[in-house]
Amino acid sequence: MKIVCIGGGPASLYFSLLAKKNNPEWQINIYEQNPDNVTWGFGVVFSDETMDNFKGADFKSYKAITDSFVHWDDIDVFHKGQKITSSGHGFAGMQRLKLLQILEARAIELGVVIEHDVIIDSIEPYKDADLIIAGNGITSFVRDLHSDEFGTEFVLRPNKFVWLGATKKFDAFTFYFNENDDGLWRAHCYQYMPGNSTFIVECTEETFEKAGLANATEKDTVAYLLEVFKNELGGEHLITNNSLWRNFPQVKNTKYYHDNIVLLGDALHTAHFSIGSGTKLAMEDAVALNDSINGFDG
Repeated sequence: MKIVCIGGGPASLYFSLLAKKNNPEWQINIYEQNPDNVTWGFGVVFSDETMDNFKGADFKSYKAITDSFVHWDDIDVFHKGQKITSSGHGFAGMQRLKLLQILEARAIELGVVIEHDVIIDSIEPYKDADLIIAGNGITSFVRDLHSDEFGTEFVLRPNKFVWLGATKKFDAFTFYFNENDDGLWRAHCYQYMPGNSTFIVECTEETFEKAGLANATEKDTVAYLLEVFKNELGGEHLITNNSLWRNFPQVKNTKYYHDNIVLLGDALHTAHFSIGSGTKLAMEDAVALNDSINGFDG
């Protein structure tokens, strides 16, 4: 079988290594637009329950991933000077780049061919593939070519958000609700490696406009939010990585496949960042597709 994966995120990488592990004779190629060892964002989150599911799929990658984890059990919510804690959840975080490196190394070890710095804007060159994986994210052109067949629903939600990092260590999944003269600001925070955390800030469009951030540079955004969360950050720094204000894109599809094309990850469905499940869903998509193929006779 010949398989082409467009996009080299967690969904494509994990599916490819699972498929190649079970079918060494298959030809599997991944084409990723970013250079090697380059990605956006900061950390990703998994639950203990999620990792139990991945353990049986491929123990070697599971072990490498869990060895890179920082763990916590609590969710802390801070609002108007009050702290509310919910315990016993079992979460773990890790650096997104480290996850990609682990999955890519395992895929290459098994014989998957991966090419970086490849911009693909047409699937015509790959029409001879038995299976085309559209793992190329929220704005997947592969999905959009057949949006009617997939039943695609793409909606930009009204709230604004920005994805940042912080040098502060958070010992729980932490949510801040802070108000200033411009409005209410929500921060969603979690540690992904010792001493480094993801710090996502969300607000309404009205608050965003009142704050005058429509034309803000990354430097402007950091300066403003350092003031909003001055007490919470306690002198620690905010870090940028293409940290631009955006609207959250809600992606849904009524069908996962059309002809020989299958959607995985954010190309298929998005999960709001406040629940930290996007990467989990992408990798679970990969497991489900691999199981389906292995269970197909003929």
